[in-house]
Amino acid sequence: MTKKTIALLHPGEMGAAIGACLAKRGLRVVWASAGRGAATRSRAKAAGLEDLGSLERALGAAEIVLSVCPPHGALALAREVARHRFRGLYVDVNAISPATTREAGRIVEKAGATFVDGGIIGPPPVQGASSRLYLSGARAKEIAALFAGTNMEAIALDSHVGAASALKACYAGWTKGATALLASIRALAEHEGVDAALLAEWKRSQPELQKRSEVVTVQARKAWRWIGEMEEIAASFEAAGLPGGFHLAAAKIYRKLEGFKDAASPPTLSRITAAIRRAARRRSAASGEDRRGNARGGQDPSRARFKFGA
Repeated sequence: MTKKTIALLHPGEMGAAIGACLAKRGLRVVWASAGRGAATRSRAKAAGLEDLGSLERALGAAEIVLSVCPPHGALALAREVARHRFRGLYVDVNAISPATTREAGRIVEKAGATFVDGGIIGPPPVQGASSRLYLSGARAKEIAALFAGTNMEAIALDSHVGAASALKACYAGWTKGATALLASIRALAEHEGVDAALLAEWKRSQPELQKRSEVVTVQARKAWRWIGEMEEIAASFEAAGLPGGFHLAAAKIYRKLEGFKDAASPPTLSRITAAIRRAARRRSAASGEDRRGNARGGQDPSRARFKFGA
């Protein structure tokens, strides 16, 4: 295989692990440290990435760009790369909706690049982990070949740009969406004093659910990363004519868990449900104020509109 230079933007936990896979294959993997913190620099060094300092230098040296960033930054990063007139192969592997993916593609292609869509399922690709990178677009197979024999299994879909992102959205729509739903159910059960009874019933009829409902304790410290992802999944549903409210609610749940970011140890379930319930109490109090205001000023408009038989 001809040695290629790949610019990895930016080496967070997932990005650094992906970069390490490629570096171990003998590929030159570069990155830009300008504006990045000590933790990012440490990850990049451990992964064997070459620091070129500025984004301009990294793009100038690279034939391929891998965009690995939080969902809310995907379009901004595509615009930044496009401003530098990058004309190589741009691979977006972020957890974004098919529509956002296609918009990122339009941005970089207008500047002269070729676009490949990617979606990652699984944890960072380290030894012993099971991770897949799904790819779609005209040159998906070319990118998949770069990962042959690494900890990341790359799978090229015979489909259009947006397909890999859609697959990721469908998968995470269940896994991360269900985690938020179950955490909310446990919070409700605690609020109503029926948590022990719920667990007893689950033990009889849904024995896997107790353990599944406690997964959030392990994941709470990275829940902040999933806020944008849930919003992108909601947008994916709405673009297909389906309700997006499921995952907008999940985004709200994960936003309530932002305080656990970078915690020294995983929080207990009781701390998680307490954080969710505190937010619920604030909303309840605000609703009470609205009801009292309606009582002073007249009938609740929602009640006024309702008529039996209508």
